[in-house]
Amino acid sequence: MELQQSANILIVRTDRMGDVILTLPTAMALAQCRPEIRVSMLVRDYTRPLVDDQPSVAASLVYDAAGRNKPFGEMLAELRRHRFDAAVVAYPRFRIALLLRMAGIPVRIGTAYRWYSWLFNRRVRVHRKGAEQSEASYNLSLLAPLGCAPADIPLPRIVTGTNDAQEAERIRARLGISPDARLVVLHPGSGGSARSWSPANFARLGQVLAARGYAVVATGSGHEKDLVEAVCAASRGTVHPQAGGMSLRQFAAFLRTAKVCVANSTGPLHLAAAVGAAVVGLYPPVRVMSPARWGPLTDRKILLVPDPVRCPRCKGGECQGADCMDQITPDEVADAVDRLDSRDPG
Repeated sequence: MELQQSANILIVRTDRMGDVILTLPTAMALAQCRPEIRVSMLVRDYTRPLVDDQPSVAASLVYDAAGRNKPFGEMLAELRRHRFDAAVVAYPRFRIALLLRMAGIPVRIGTAYRWYSWLFNRRVRVHRKGAEQSEASYNLSLLAPLGCAPADIPLPRIVTGTNDAQEAERIRARLGISPDARLVVLHPGSGGSARSWSPANFARLGQVLAARGYAVVATGSGHEKDLVEAVCAASRGTVHPQAGGMSLRQFAAFLRTAKVCVANSTGPLHLAAAVGAAVVGLYPPVRVMSPARWGPLTDRKILLVPDPVRCPRCKGGECQGADCMDQITPDEVADAVDRLDSRDPG
């Protein structure tokens, strides 16, 4: 497709935090390829702060309200009002594909491998389930019909404001963490997106890190308060709890104050990487959940994956649970934290 000078392009990513962060390079690459076009993103309300203030994104549209998808007619009217020239669908769903077609968007780019792919008139033949590339690379492949073929993946950056930074410092002070303390953030939740390291392991890791001179905080959403408190209790007071009580941008600012963030394969791992913190990611040996596809976009990372053959339950066969994750030991993770901390230029 030959883009017009005033082309108005919509990128669609209506799922979760990490997925949106891994889609930001698509907006960045498109803006670099054709600076004169206007790029918007359709996202969920809770991820909108990740998109707002991005230099490559001119506007954001919200797909839901009060946690539920907007009524079909309301969303359709909104899409029509914006008069988009093209839509790039990084998270394909039938409802979205139908909305884009009924909105009369001339060019609709999406996968060729869904039963409703006929609703897209530019179909990209790339299979994601093989997990052979980064999710960000798969997203970038959708730009080919627009004549944009980036050679590299632009690294996403989330910028926080002064008020957010001040709130992060207030939280540190409330937790008794001095400004010069070497903070490590543990995020034991995963939102069910991948196999998780156990709370007992996170608690033991907190004890090991505290013994090595780090200040340690366990974070989570308000819904993960019980998990966070369980980790802190099992750590015998060496880990400070911080569950809920922060906006997404405040959470990003808090992560920015950390030397290292340790997390399962989940959104906060990507958020920590995007604000500049070093990260240790804990990934299961399951192909569709692999770090090859879902790893964070940063050079300051160590990603740990257990050996599936050594799993006492699965023995190299089909994954049947999170038993394999216990192969990753707290000492191994603490050593990874030390290595990343020693490379910190700050």
